[in-house]
Amino acid sequence: MYGTALRKSALFVAMGIGLASMAPGIVHAQNVNGAIAGRANAGDRITVTNTETGLSRSVAAGADGSYRLSQLPVGSYSLQVSRDGQPLGEPVEVGVSLGNATTINLGSDGVVSLSAVQVIGSRVISPVDVTSTESATNITAEEIERLPVERDVASVALLAPGVAGGSAGFGGISFGGSSVAENAFYINGLNVTDFYNRVGFSQAPFDFYQEFQVKTGGYSVEYGRTTGGVVNAIAKSGSNDFHYGAKLVLEPRDWQSSARDSYLDGDRYLTRSKDSSDLTTLNAWASGPIMKDRLFFFAMYEARDVKPENTSNTGTSFTRGDSDNGFWATTLDWQLTDNNLLSLMAFSNENRVDNATYAYDFDAGARGDKLSEAYSESGGDNWALTWTSHFTDTLSMKLMHGRNERNSVAASPNDGDCNYVTAGAGVVDPGVPLGCTNNATIYDRNDQREQTRADFEWSLGDHLLRFGLDRETNTSDLSQDYAGPGGIQYNVYSTTPGAQISGAGIVPPGYFAYVRARRYSIFGEFESRNEAFYLEDNWSVTDNLVLNLGIRNETFDNRDAEGRTYIEMDDMWAPRAGFAWDMKGDGTTKLFGNVGRYFLPVANVINIKQGGALLDERTYYGFDGWDIQERDGVQFAVPILGTQFGFDNSQGDGTVGDLRAEVDADMDPVYQDELILGFQQQINSTWSWGVRGTYRKLHNAIDDINLTATHCGRIASRWVMANPGEDVTVWGDTDCDGVDDGYLTVDTSKMGYWTESDNYEFVNGEWEYVDSTPTGQRGWVKPKRSYKALEFQVDRAWDGKWAFNAAYTLSWNEGNAEGPVNTDTNFGDTGRTENFDDPFVNYRGDGPLANDHRHQIKLRGSYAFNDNWSMGATLDARSGGPITAFGVGNPYNWKSYHSYFICVENCTPPEGAQEGDTWSTADRVFEHSPRGGEGNMPWIIDVGMSLGYERQFSFGTFEARLSVYNLFNRQEPVWVYQDLEPGVGDRDEYFGKERFLQSPRYGQLMLAWRY
Repeated sequence: MYGTALRKSALFVAMGIGLASMAPGIVHAQNVNGAIAGRANAGDRITVTNTETGLSRSVAAGADGSYRLSQLPVGSYSLQVSRDGQPLGEPVEVGVSLGNATTINLGSDGVVSLSAVQVIGSRVISPVDVTSTESATNITAEEIERLPVERDVASVALLAPGVAGGSAGFGGISFGGSSVAENAFYINGLNVTDFYNRVGFSQAPFDFYQEFQVKTGGYSVEYGRTTGGVVNAIAKSGSNDFHYGAKLVLEPRDWQSSARDSYLDGDRYLTRSKDSSDLTTLNAWASGPIMKDRLFFFAMYEARDVKPENTSNTGTSFTRGDSDNGFWATTLDWQLTDNNLLSLMAFSNENRVDNATYAYDFDAGARGDKLSEAYSESGGDNWALTWTSHFTDTLSMKLMHGRNERNSVAASPNDGDCNYVTAGAGVVDPGVPLGCTNNATIYDRNDQREQTRADFEWSLGDHLLRFGLDRETNTSDLSQDYAGPGGIQYNVYSTTPGAQISGAGIVPPGYFAYVRARRYSIFGEFESRNEAFYLEDNWSVTDNLVLNLGIRNETFDNRDAEGRTYIEMDDMWAPRAGFAWDMKGDGTTKLFGNVGRYFLPVANVINIKQGGALLDERTYYGFDGWDIQERDGVQFAVPILGTQFGFDNSQGDGTVGDLRAEVDADMDPVYQDELILGFQQQINSTWSWGVRGTYRKLHNAIDDINLTATHCGRIASRWVMANPGEDVTVWGDTDCDGVDDGYLTVDTSKMGYWTESDNYEFVNGEWEYVDSTPTGQRGWVKPKRSYKALEFQVDRAWDGKWAFNAAYTLSWNEGNAEGPVNTDTNFGDTGRTENFDDPFVNYRGDGPLANDHRHQIKLRGSYAFNDNWSMGATLDARSGGPITAFGVGNPYNWKSYHSYFICVENCTPPEGAQEGDTWSTADRVFEHSPRGGEGNMPWIIDVGMSLGYERQFSFGTFEARLSVYNLFNRQEPVWVYQDLEPGVGDRDEYFGKERFLQSPRYGQLMLAWRY
């Protein structure tokens, strides 16, 4: 239905109102609730009643006329003013949204001023929250239904300004220039963020969500453990009326455009055109009262049938998947009294995908015999129990306890017999599938978070005090091995003779490809505990000015497999301060700002790899071609191992080392400081606009560094978790007698890495290592990341006819460290990037970072043609990220990792050498290759369109919506190969060529019925 007319009673109320003095009521609401606040005559009693559940709350206006009704469940309320026990005027319907305060100022006659509110239908809302210092975007399920938005939380978050999708293979979303591993996600107050790697999060069935709040900056001290953004969602709940319905969503394979294959010089190197998926979901739900006005339920079950298909990169194998799990979700809300509410939220997202892999003839489009089978499992059961009490008109409390579970399992019947084999671009195609398994790793991990928190709110005159504490115990139980005999994975890469391979050595003569045979194994149970308490004062300094003053104290405790603390950081004080100034005093115009500090915890993956018995053994061989073998009548290829030229187990030899020598005893946390200044104005009853400036600066990094020297000179290689470029305190040799006897401190900004050049001699037809020439010690550059942005936004609220939102963000994301993951090199192992392995990985590496999208444009809108037909559209356009030509060597040391240097002369031992000739790595000549020096990837532009039909019948409402995503089928690269020099002296012909593309166009049909 559409239309802008008010109901008659609301219209008469509005027409009789004069401007009342406007004073900010404090806005912050705890996690899953909202509030109604404002100003009335002193002593007047304001009563709100939830129109769906009957919940009623009442409060008297204070001596200064201010009032506040906090911790209200999101929904619609009827507001009535009384004086001396008699009602004044007519009741007004007021909307309460997630995490916000609806400001309603009342005149002496008890009616509402329209100067600072919108009346949509009959419901009053405040478009400009003049008391909020946060930068947040609220999006309801009803708004999403009008738009072509994919059915997942990340797609909803991407509607907010300054939020961009991750470009690398590990996905995720980036808030305000942060990496994809720095965000937090909540459902009904339960933290569902992946604490193992911090890239993902647990998701409930999408139709379970009622409203989302996407916090992009300036959020309250109630929130922590994030230097990115926060997505706060609440689930649907029941009411006094019975409702039920069903929704069918179809994404047929035939409605998907074919993805592009990638070619180089006419040869296909990435095969995508046969990839597709068929998705069907059927959701049935019901809600209503178990006991009218007291106990309510919402319950749903979603059946899914998903059938993905994809080919290998070479197009020689074809995998078909099948998943048909059911998902359930429920909420129970028990209003024991109007002042006491007990709520339960629970859902399960357990999922299993079974895959079968077949031989495949790409040219003929023919599937051959089955090669292997594999399966994967994910998800788990999640729940949160919340108790809310209002002790008095001014004091309330919320207690929550819950559990978040995430399983991750991968296995195959072939795991005992078949090693996993891959080949990089440029390696000769054997014409048959690689290996006899499609499962790389035998993997079984269970993550469980136990969370408890308590939040309080206490009004004391002009001050609203909010305080609380929370604790999380995060446990990861992991068993991981590579599949096949010996637990070895074979990776084949192209190269050139004489090239120096990172972690290996010099490629022997005659080899144009090499094999990395890698053994990898880890197991154990590992735990981290995060605790915090906070205090916040929201001070109404004047009728028009609110100050938000808060402090949060964090503690992070990471433990090894024996349960012993090996990383502990406490007394992390995070002060935050903000202001909101109602400039005109009428609630239509505000100036706001805030400054704050935010800390990021250490992911559990670090516990496992640093505190566990990690085996990571890599042996390097020349590639002598493919061995074509046969299993169950099906041919497959495995590499023939040639001359061995390297071995490295420095990352893990299968034992737990002395963690005192491998973890900085005085480690500083990763934290970010943020400054925001903004302006927002209501233009008229439906239009508003705003502008915001943001500055963020990341301090510190926690990563593994290769400590090879102390004051005693060169030492055995130690991989130490530390702050690169800072003082590092580890257990070691204090008196240089060769015995570790105490703690010593190394200033890694100046020293800690032994540098030398390697010398070779040509003997018996090959170059042989002779010795090394020391060149001294070097230190690490300090990590840097800054984000500067100007954001402009205009919004037209939905009035039953149309709505529109437009945002433009101009930003600069610069430095030498993206964060705990590395998009540049497609490395998603959080906290163990290659960025600080040696001092030269980041040396002279300042420039635009991977999440630097200088321009972002976002549009979304919906329009109702009449009572039945409507349409919606979205546009998400962002400039492409930077391209860097990475090398692996450097002018200062023989070792090779990623670097900002390219070798241009004397890179490899000279050809045509005679017996006894010599060559040294010191002879190599390098040129600096600056970050972003190769330009940018193309703009990513994604347009979505939807057409909807809705009709009401006596037995319910029918709705249909056809949506098309990526309407113009743009398939631009979102990430390209950025290794120009994979080995010193080598050049990768695939540098700058596309790797990951936009998803092709696809269609979706939704059919729903509700009553």
